Amino acid sequence: MPRVGLSPDAVVDAAVAVIDADGPDALSLAAVASRTGVATPSLYKHVSSLDALRGLVQLRVLTELGDALAEAVLGRSTDDALRALMDTYRDYAVTHPNRYTALPQHTRPEPELAAASNRVIEVVFAVLRGYGLEGSAVIHATRCVRAAMHGFASLQISGGFRLAEEIDESHRLLVDLVAAGLRP
Repeated sequence: MPRVGLSPDAVVDAAVAVIDADGPDALSLAAVASRTGVATPSLYKHVSSLDALRGLVQLRVLTELGDALAEAVLGRSTDDALRALMDTYRDYAVTHPNRYTALPQHTRPEPELAAASNRVIEVVFAVLRGYGLEGSAVIHATRCVRAAMHGFASLQISGGFRLAEEIDESHRLLVDLVAAGLRP
């Protein structure tokens, strides 16, 4: 019988807490069991494997990111929407660096993960359509914007910006450069 209060969501909460505290490489069933106060075999009542748990964590993080991005761009257009998108993406990564590094860089086959990933992409598509981009142009632009967002966020959270200039100013410049490249 599953432990009272322990549920798949509680197991994912504990897994996210492990990742937040110690990074994605620290995620193990033993670490989650320790955090939830159960024996490791008890977790199998809630998740089928460590890989399945990783997928649930990725789903949680993609959903959080997608929700944050959608809320940020709602009611905005063109440069204002792009700035909100890129600022929110960076803020999420900087606020949750270990969660961010746990994100899959390619879509896993699970339908729920694919849907959550597609939601993030659809938010970016919506912003870019504000610049009049459609078809293959919006796909190419999405790849470029994603590379800019991911690259900047990854460099920042890994300590890659050590020069004296203000990082926020560099990010503002990046957004301005991307916006200029998107304008017709």
